[in-house]
Amino acid sequence: MKKTLGVGLLVLLGILIFVGFNSYYTVHQTQQALVLQFGRVIGAVSEPGLHFKIPFVQNVEYFDRRILDLDSPAQEVIASDRKRLVVDAYSRYRIVNPLLFYQTIRTEAVARSRLSTVLNASLRRVLGESTFQAVVRDEREALMGRITDIMNVEAAKFGLLIVDTRIKRADLPEANSLAVYRRMQTERQREAADFRAQGEEQSRRVRANANREVTIIKAEATRDGEKLRGEGDAERNRIFADAFTRDPDFFAFYRAMQAYENGLNSGDTRLVLSPDSEFFRYFNDPLGKDRGAAGGQ
Repeated sequence: MKKTLGVGLLVLLGILIFVGFNSYYTVHQTQQALVLQFGRVIGAVSEPGLHFKIPFVQNVEYFDRRILDLDSPAQEVIASDRKRLVVDAYSRYRIVNPLLFYQTIRTEAVARSRLSTVLNASLRRVLGESTFQAVVRDEREALMGRITDIMNVEAAKFGLLIVDTRIKRADLPEANSLAVYRRMQTERQREAADFRAQGEEQSRRVRANANREVTIIKAEATRDGEKLRGEGDAERNRIFADAFTRDPDFFAFYRAMQAYENGLNSGDTRLVLSPDSEFFRYFNDPLGKDRGAAGGQ
């Protein structure tokens, strides 16, 4: 009897413990919860901490209260100026109405699917009304704000709030980018050719100026040299004339010696002259007075 009573008490204690564990639930700071009774929502809990419920009758659904990310795949959009753009964007959202969220889409996977469709549609709508330059540079911030506002209209139906929408990349398609790259490359090559042509022209101009200056310098140097040589010859002739007037015999002897030096070089030197020629005047008569003696020899 005692043994049966002990087993019964243990079973009752186990049931009480099991019921106790199923009578409370914990909501973390990053969560918010809905309390359901037989599938019907009877309350929402947003305060973190320990909370109680009726075991086996009520159950709890948890939802994230943090900011969640929605990353959309890149898609091609046609701007208002008929230019194609490859746009890569993402959004951040929060569950602000867990009851409405549970009643409409229930899970985050479905929420991401719905919001992805809304994001793509909003991108096409807003960017399709804008020019390529506005999307890429001028009005990018304002366009992202418009996309966020449009998405919030649809997201509110699911108990969601779009915190922000950002365009990570907005660029031309690869084929267009290659065409732009080739055009830029051609322009740069043309500019390089222009620079080379200008440099070659300047180089020819510098060389022409240098050659002209060299020619002028050489001409001036030749002129100055001829002038100096002329002055030197004039001075030499003056000295010779002065020497001739002072001592004609010595001057004649000096000129004859120069003639002998230039005319009678070493080697095979042949002269066809008469023995009594004036050229041999000083051979037999150093004083150059006995021209007849030179002829007799």
